[in-house]
Amino acid sequence: MSSVVAVVGSLNMDFVVTVPRLPAPGETVLGRDFQMIPGGKGANQACAAGKLGGGKVLTRMAGRVGYDLFADHLKASLAAAGVDVSAVYATKSQPTGVALIWVEESGQNAIVVASGANHALSASEVEALRPVFRGAALALFQLETPLAAVAAALRLAREEGARTILDPAPARPLERELLEQVDLLTPNESEACLLLGRAPQRLTLEEAPEVAAALLETGPRAVVLKLGELGCHFADGRRSLSSPGFAVEARDTTAAGDTFNGALAVALAEGMALEEALKFANAAAALSVTRLGAQASIPTRAEVEAFLGTRA
Repeated sequence: MSSVVAVVGSLNMDFVVTVPRLPAPGETVLGRDFQMIPGGKGANQACAAGKLGGGKVLTRMAGRVGYDLFADHLKASLAAAGVDVSAVYATKSQPTGVALIWVEESGQNAIVVASGANHALSASEVEALRPVFRGAALALFQLETPLAAVAAALRLAREEGARTILDPAPARPLERELLEQVDLLTPNESEACLLLGRAPQRLTLEEAPEVAAALLETGPRAVVLKLGELGCHFADGRRSLSSPGFAVEARDTTAAGDTFNGALAVALAEGMALEEALKFANAAAALSVTRLGAQASIPTRAEVEAFLGTRA
C-alpha cells in the first residue's frame, strides 16, 4: 500500500524573466528570456512530491484557483506529475494567483506575488479538506494562503494522524499556538532569523545548531534549517544533525526550497532513515537549481537517484 503526502497551499502562474542583474528602484533593465511556468509554493511542493514519489508515495493537493485558463494549466501540470488535484477548487471571487519573478545570472531572484484565488481559502472551508488528510503520513503547508486557514488545516491534519511540515514562507512572525501544531518546521536562514526576531544573516553549518535549538523553543517538535548550497541542519531536542549540500552550478534558485520540502516529505513517508532523507532532499534541491523555472526545474526520482550515484 502506498503512503500518502497531502499538500495544502498556493497555486500560481509564474511569469519569469531572466536579467543580467536585478533592477535598482526606478531603474529599467532589459530582460533576455521570458517564460510562463506553473508555480506557487504549495503546488511546487506537491509537484516535487508527485515527481519524486516514484509510485511509492501518492500526493494530494488542496488549494484555490480562479475560473481562467491559468487554472486549467496549473491543474494539468500537477496531474501530469501524478498529483491528485480533486481538492483544487475554483472560485469566482478572484483570478488565479500569479508571481512575477526576475532571475539574474547568478541564479538569485526577486519575486512579487499577487495571491488572487489563494486568499479565497478560508478557515471555515478547511473542514471540507478532511478527506485530503485522511490516511496521509505527512501534510505540507506554507504561508501563501491565509494564516487562519493554515492554522485550521494544521489542526485538522493532526486530528487525522498526519505529521505536519510547515515551510514558514513567505516569512512572517508566527504565534506559538500555531507553531505548536507543527511537527517539522523548515525555514531558510532569513525566515529563521525573522521568527527569532534577529537581523537577517547568512549562517554556517557551525552556527546552525544554535539557531535550530532556538527555533525549537518557539513551539515546533523538530526543525530542519535550510542553508542553501551548504545543506541543512536537523534538530529535535534529542538529535542535532547536519547534512552537507552538493556543489552544483546554480542557474535559478526559485523552487529549491519547495523541491527540498517535497523530497523530504516523500523520503520520510517512505520510511527512509533521517540521514538518508536529508541527503535525498539536498540532492533534489541541488538538481533543481541547475534549471530555470519552478515546477519545470524539479527533478524526477530517477534523476535524483542517478545524481546520488555519482556523488557516493
